[in-house]
Amino acid sequence: MQPFAPCRPALHANVCLLRKRGLSCHDALELTVRLRGSAITLGSALAVSLLLSGCAQQPIVQRSVAPNPFGYQRASAVCHVSSVKKAADGTMSVDMTVRSDDGLCSIAIQQPLGGNYASFGVNPPPSHGKAFLYNYDGKTYVDYTPATAYAGTDSFTAELIPGNGQKREHLTIHATVDATGVVVAKPPAVVAPTPTKATAKKAPVRHTTRRKK
Repeated sequence: MQPFAPCRPALHANVCLLRKRGLSCHDALELTVRLRGSAITLGSALAVSLLLSGCAQQPIVQRSVAPNPFGYQRASAVCHVSSVKKAADGTMSVDMTVRSDDGLCSIAIQQPLGGNYASFGVNPPPSHGKAFLYNYDGKTYVDYTPATAYAGTDSFTAELIPGNGQKREHLTIHATVDATGVVVAKPPAVVAPTPTKATAKKAPVRHTTRRKK
C-alpha cells in the first residue's frame, strides 16, 4: 500500500492567487489542478477538500468598475476599497475612499462558491449619500454615491441573503469622503422687483349746469 502523497504548499498559494483575480473557489482549484498536470492523489484530494471548506466561509469581495447596465451610472474619480476584515461574529467590513463628485464607488460580491446573492438590503443606510444594490452577471454589486460636495465620513451595512435557508451575511462599508476640486454651482441671486410709484387718484370732476333766466 502506497503512502499518502504529501500536501503541497504551492497548491494553496496558487488557489489564493487565482481567487484574488476573481475566480470562484471551485474554478480556482480546478484550474490549479489542471495546470499542475495529472490526476489528484488521495493526499491532494484531502488538501483540496480542506481548501474548499475554508473557501466556503469566505465571500469574494473586490473593488469593481460599475458595469452600468442601466446606462446612467457614473464612476467617481476616486474609488479605493481595502481588503475585507472579518470580525469574530462573522461580520465583514471594508474601508472605502471616494470623492463626492456625483459619482459612485462600486464593490462586487460573490458567494463563497461563486454566484450572486439571492436577495439583499441595506440596514442601516448611509447618512450622507445613497447605497444601491443589484445583481448582474453572477455578482452582487454594492454602489455608494456620497452627497455632492460632502466631505467627512459615512457608513452603511449591506445585508446579503444567500438563500436556501442559509444565514444572512453582513458587510459594513466605512467610507471616507473628500470633496477636493468639487465645485457646486450657486443658484442665481434673486433680485427683488423695483417698487413702482403709486398712481395718484384724480379727484372726480363735477360739471354744474346753470339754467339761463
